[in-house]
Amino acid sequence: MFRTALSTFLLSWGLLWADVGDPQIATDHPWYSGELSCSTFERLFATQARLYERITGRVVKTDEDRVLASWLWRNTHYWHGEEGGQDLWGVGLGKGPDPKEREYWTGLFAHGFALCGTTHSQWVAEMEALLGHSRGRSVGTKGHNSFEVFLKGGEYGTGRWVLLDHDLSTVIFTPDGKRLMGLSEIAPNWKQLTDRNFKPQRQQGWLPCGLYADDASSFSAFAVAEYLSGYSGPPPMVHLRRGETLRRYLAPGLEDGKTFVFWGRNYRTGNILGPERSRTWVNQPEKMYQSKNGTPHIDGQARYANAVYVYKPDFRGDYREAVVSEDEKQVTLEFTTPYIIAATPANDQPWGIYDAGAKNGLVLRGEPLGKISLSVNRGHSWTHTEMKEKSLDLTDVVKGHRQYWLRIHQPAKKLEGKDLTITTVCQCNVAIIPRLTDGECRVKLEAGQQAQVNAGPNLPQILPHVVAGKIDSPNVTLELSTPRGEPIREIYASAHVRSSSPPDPKILYQIEYSKDGGKSWQPLVKDWNILRQGDEPKDFWSQSFCWGSVKLQGETKSVQVRFKNNGGKAYIRPELHLVYQTSPPDRTKVTFCWTDDRGQHTHSHISKGVKEEWTIPTGKNVQTRWVELEPIK
Repeated sequence: MFRTALSTFLLSWGLLWADVGDPQIATDHPWYSGELSCSTFERLFATQARLYERITGRVVKTDEDRVLASWLWRNTHYWHGEEGGQDLWGVGLGKGPDPKEREYWTGLFAHGFALCGTTHSQWVAEMEALLGHSRGRSVGTKGHNSFEVFLKGGEYGTGRWVLLDHDLSTVIFTPDGKRLMGLSEIAPNWKQLTDRNFKPQRQQGWLPCGLYADDASSFSAFAVAEYLSGYSGPPPMVHLRRGETLRRYLAPGLEDGKTFVFWGRNYRTGNILGPERSRTWVNQPEKMYQSKNGTPHIDGQARYANAVYVYKPDFRGDYREAVVSEDEKQVTLEFTTPYIIAATPANDQPWGIYDAGAKNGLVLRGEPLGKISLSVNRGHSWTHTEMKEKSLDLTDVVKGHRQYWLRIHQPAKKLEGKDLTITTVCQCNVAIIPRLTDGECRVKLEAGQQAQVNAGPNLPQILPHVVAGKIDSPNVTLELSTPRGEPIREIYASAHVRSSSPPDPKILYQIEYSKDGGKSWQPLVKDWNILRQGDEPKDFWSQSFCWGSVKLQGETKSVQVRFKNNGGKAYIRPELHLVYQTSPPDRTKVTFCWTDDRGQHTHSHISKGVKEEWTIPTGKNVQTRWVELEPIK
């Protein structure tokens, strides 16, 4: 197992380092204000409530209001498409026993699109946070994977499962309009209940099958229940080091408009490579409420966006913020992103991203550096190559991942003046990028002074951290430390479990953590079970997830987390993530580029602290092109 070791001259945490941990932006755009409005569940729910009240005029008071506000937001920020897979099981990208991306924040920030079963699995985690334990479930229907939530009180009495399908943009109210209906009620009379002309006022402004009327037959069957079929890990965070910028482009093509770098199915629609969706409320959210006819077919109505990291480490001093290992023979730099490293495929095949020869995901430029090594599993194994010329493309090694270690086999002293530039191009969700508004736009910045280190989600990233028990057993313990001895502020843990079909609600799952190397333990998740209630179909998914988090104070730099249960159920992919405190922050330079009725413009603002607000003067018909973040000394 590879152990990181910093040189003694790095001294203590934070003494020589400066960076910007977790910078986030929000604008006053009515729909797409940016990550600061939705990067935690607390922020997300507040944003959803404000949006729902503004659109419908109804104050969010009941659980029905809360889930409809969530459904409205999900419809307008997430679309149906085929995303690329990670190497979750160590058998290849997009392969393995369950290759779906079931983690909520990765789905929302790195993609913003997925097929029905994937997105509805992710949505389970949001409902867990919004309503409470086990009150959202994926449900198999006819040729489709739908979603239900369990509502209580009022018209719902002691509780009812009700349909809340954002992938097909559908909720169904009873004929009298007093409450939402569930699939067991809808299926026997689906033709009438999904008919847009059947008592339309009962729908309270929400068109059945709002994307495409012919989707209605999907609700003619009620077949499978998937309990706790998704989960949430740590909220998305960006960590920018001195010499590094992050620029997010809202449209495919990067700066020249022709360089297409993505992670999903290549539809090649409208001469633009990559995933897209023709029927969605994304990019036309104002048309959803009170729609009479649904969405028309428009090629490229929604597409992916890009997040481009450009890092120029200054080996005279400003590079140690990225170091995980250094000695007289090498320097090893880390990279972590909430997005996913993308690729320009070598061919035009629908899934060409998986084939060898991909480009533009990770490129090194500068003077030839000789031997270079890359690891995508936290130093457990390495891929070796040579940088013999002034450019080296390493995309095939890192594509589809969200972290890597880059080792240069020279000491820092010899790297001074080599003018190394490391460019990492990721895919991200266009609906999460802050957009400017007409006239005068208000912008808000907050830097949370935190970052992440991750043992997962891929099994090869997890295995080096197993210190007791074993994978695919009922008891396993992981250990993880912060990269440079930073103090831990929060622990996130989750596990993919073989929970059997049907799931037994009497089995209790535990996640515990230790700050003293396993001498004593405290609960992180206590007595978690698969709660079954209300009506059920005849079949079930045989797996589930258990997850949770805990905040820490003090100077803890390493923890162990163990997973166990009283039913002998095997943990097949446990994960451990740490949120740690970053060093005293630099200022943040925020730059927007946009077009309006007066042409193209850029505007930069340098913050004075970790929280700041300012305005940007704009014209009419504003179209945001990109937004960039950069630490400034």
